[in-house]
Order: sequence, then C-alpha cells, then structure tokens
Amino acid sequence: MKFSELVRLLERSGFELIKEKGSVRYYGRMGLNKLIRIDYHGSREIPKGTCEAILKAAGLKGKGA
Repeated sequence: MKFSELVRLLERSGFELIKEKGSVRYYGRMGLNKLIRIDYHGSREIPKGTCEAILKAAGLKGKGA
C-alpha cells in the first residue's frame, strides 16, 4: 500500500487532517481520543509492519492491508 492510498483509506473512514509539520501528518476523528501519526511520503510504499501498526492504531485492522 502506498502512503497516498493509506491517507485516502483513513479519510474515507472519517479521519481528518488535524495538523501537519513538514512530512509528518496527524489524523484524528470523533470518538477516538488519540491522533494517528503518518510520516507522509506520497507514492512510496509503506513498509508492511508500519502499515499494520497505523491501521491497528486507527481501529481499521484488516481493511485494505
């Protein structure tokens, strides 16, 4: 999965960009009391373990990974 695909998946799941500093983006959504950090690199592939950790933290484990 590419970083841009992961961001689209999060946004379709109700996440919104909360803040951004350089290539680091933080996403959040109502009902989730933590921010999801993504070191955004556009069309580069996300390492499998990183992708799984982000999806797990977002509560989306198993969707699209």
